[in-house]
Amino acid sequence: MDKHLVTLEFPKILDKLAYYAMFSASKGLALALRPSPYLAEAQGWQAETSEAVHLLSAKVGIGIGGARDVRPLTGRAQRGAILIPPELLEIRQTLVAARDLQRTITRLAEVYPRLADIAQRIEPCPGLVNDISQAVDERGEVKSSASPELARIRRELETAYSRLMERLNRLVASTQYSRYLQEPLVTQRAGRYVLPLKAEFKGRIQGIIHDQSASGATLFIEPLVTVELNNKWRQLQLDEEEEIRKILLALSEQVSGQSRLIDHTVAALAELDLAFAKAKYAEAIDAVEPVLINPDKTYEGRGAGEQRGRGEISPAPLPSRASASTFKLGAARHPLLDSATVVPITITLPAETRMLIITGPNTGGKTVSLKTVGLLAAMAQAGLRIPAAEGSTLPFFNRIFADIGDEQSIEQSLSTFSSHMTNIVQILEQCDHRSLVILDELGAGTDPIEGSALARSILSYLLERQVTTFVATHYSELKAFAHTTPGVANASMEFNVATLSPTFRLLIGLPGASNAFTIAQRLGLPVDIIDRARGLVSEDAQQIEAMLAEIKAQTETAHQVRRQAEEEHEEAEKQAQQIQKRLAEIDTERRDILNAAREDARREIKAAREEIRALKEQVEAEIKARAEAEAKAKVESPPDVKIEEQLTQLETKIQAKIERDKKSKAKPAPQPPAPGTLSLGDKVFIPQFNTVGEVVGLQNKQVEVQLGAFRSTVPLANVVLQEKAAPREAEVTYSSVKVPTVESPGMELDLRGQVTEEALLRLDQYLDQAFLARLPWVRIIHGRGSGALRQAVRQELSGHPMVSSYRPGDESEGGEGVTVAKLAHS
Repeated sequence: MDKHLVTLEFPKILDKLAYYAMFSASKGLALALRPSPYLAEAQGWQAETSEAVHLLSAKVGIGIGGARDVRPLTGRAQRGAILIPPELLEIRQTLVAARDLQRTITRLAEVYPRLADIAQRIEPCPGLVNDISQAVDERGEVKSSASPELARIRRELETAYSRLMERLNRLVASTQYSRYLQEPLVTQRAGRYVLPLKAEFKGRIQGIIHDQSASGATLFIEPLVTVELNNKWRQLQLDEEEEIRKILLALSEQVSGQSRLIDHTVAALAELDLAFAKAKYAEAIDAVEPVLINPDKTYEGRGAGEQRGRGEISPAPLPSRASASTFKLGAARHPLLDSATVVPITITLPAETRMLIITGPNTGGKTVSLKTVGLLAAMAQAGLRIPAAEGSTLPFFNRIFADIGDEQSIEQSLSTFSSHMTNIVQILEQCDHRSLVILDELGAGTDPIEGSALARSILSYLLERQVTTFVATHYSELKAFAHTTPGVANASMEFNVATLSPTFRLLIGLPGASNAFTIAQRLGLPVDIIDRARGLVSEDAQQIEAMLAEIKAQTETAHQVRRQAEEEHEEAEKQAQQIQKRLAEIDTERRDILNAAREDARREIKAAREEIRALKEQVEAEIKARAEAEAKAKVESPPDVKIEEQLTQLETKIQAKIERDKKSKAKPAPQPPAPGTLSLGDKVFIPQFNTVGEVVGLQNKQVEVQLGAFRSTVPLANVVLQEKAAPREAEVTYSSVKVPTVESPGMELDLRGQVTEEALLRLDQYLDQAFLARLPWVRIIHGRGSGALRQAVRQELSGHPMVSSYRPGDESEGGEGVTVAKLAHS
């Protein structure tokens, strides 16, 4: 493994990951896992891990079942070895577990596409599974049904055994021989059934001695009368073993023939189990999916590799990137430390910042912070979730370099400084603008002045190459370097002077203050010694410390103001949410009130409809009864004077109409009335119908006219005013029942642009008015759109008591955007 990953303790992470793998193949993949050098591959691994997290939460207990890494068995089969039944059962169990997992995941392929792609590589080998199942039972024994020959042998073997036992048991129970036996039982020696004969009765039972007891008091003898039966039984046993060998050989050859498919299945299972292991480990450390971004997305110009191609150790600065990657870790925790006690760190670097210099006391957490950054970057690129806050973002690095800890080498005669310099030289040779470099105590282990100068020079070199760098140091000069150099930021580990202990909190933008004098004074060092020490500090160093202290104070003030603003913003957001919630409640209450009102209106309308229907039935019944009475009166009674008078009046009216017609023919062509001169109830003549009708509706330049039992809408220019309506009460009297007439609502109702509830309420009111106005049919315009309003309108019409039928409009009427409804009285 790369020594830089070892420095960051990445192998320990892999050990933790391997703990959650369920079989040796996936454990091997876990231990061999490395950060990917390709962004797309790392993002794909993260997507697989996320799918596994969601799948495990949705289907608790899903996994590889009883799968095993059977690749060593397939290898033996390929070399001609005969696999024993338990080994065949392992292969069958692995293939069955793979088949079941494949079915589960492929059914959810739309939700878990990456896991489904892996599962598609599984080869269940159903024929091999079936053959093993038919030949070997769950106890690992070959079944009699494995072959007809084995079934025959076992039947004969059972018969031979029964005959042998029957003969031996008769000898044991015989009064002639039982007194010669040590015990009345049948036992085995050398694979043959024998009787325990007392040594002093040797020769009393003719047979073959196979063994004797340790004391010599018992001889184990095979009676001569059972030798042939024993031979038969033993031969059948050998035949059985030979047939079983043939069956296992055939199955082993099948395994050999499908070994490539079986190996592919095990490899796919290992990949799936690795994804599940990543998900389980993420849950154990409360980790989240990081966002990996491409740091070279907007990079233009020559790369670092081209600059190094000329062998230059100090290349010219690379072109700047307008929108370099942003490094953002929120509440990040070192995954190997106890989550209950570790102090999280938050690091947010602006796009233009490429370097962070961390200062602070020893044991203050600088090294842990550096390792956390490097380790989380490596985990993210290996497809592992990281213990940090949601939304944490990391640039993708092609290499991660780390120089941390005491690397003193006695064997190579290298001091701590020399060892660090050796590592740094190698890092500088290999890193580029896509690398992450982590340096702990840069320049330490030598003269402070030279070490500080060397550290600044190295950092300047890395900054020129735009290498993302994290550095821990004690040098005050590096604090000033970070403050005055663009692209570099200060950070410090907080130290509690009151308790003389670190808090392990990382403060971005604040350089670490020197607390040596303060700590010494609190520990009791005489004041005059401390004052003398302060005087020995150079004026430049004192100015730097004073400047840094002032910067720290200003920054802390700014942070305090920012926290206060954030708190006020959060409070405002909370109030806004409360207001939104109240508005939503008010809207809900309004809807409830409207719905209740609509429901009341529907009930009242329904009652009114019932009342109108009853009145209509009553009127029609009275009219029918009167008509029947009048007809009966005409049949039974002779014409009287009253009827003759009515006929005379009718003839007079007909003659008067004829005279009016003659006069109208002599008059000039009638002129259409001027707009605004017509009113409801006026009598108008319609030349195209050659008849007179009553105006019952006015719409722009259209006139709706009642023509006997039906109505028609004609242009205003096509009517002639005949007679103005006389003022009267608008009611029609039928016997003793009065049905009010209603002004026509028009032949069309346009519902386009309205929500369904409002449209249906308006439709209901319109149909009532149209029915009372005795319109024969109406056109409902709802538009085409998505069809939701059309469906709601037609569903309402299908159950409306005032509508007898409805149909879609034809092309001239508007097609599917219109529904024509025929009213019930027409």
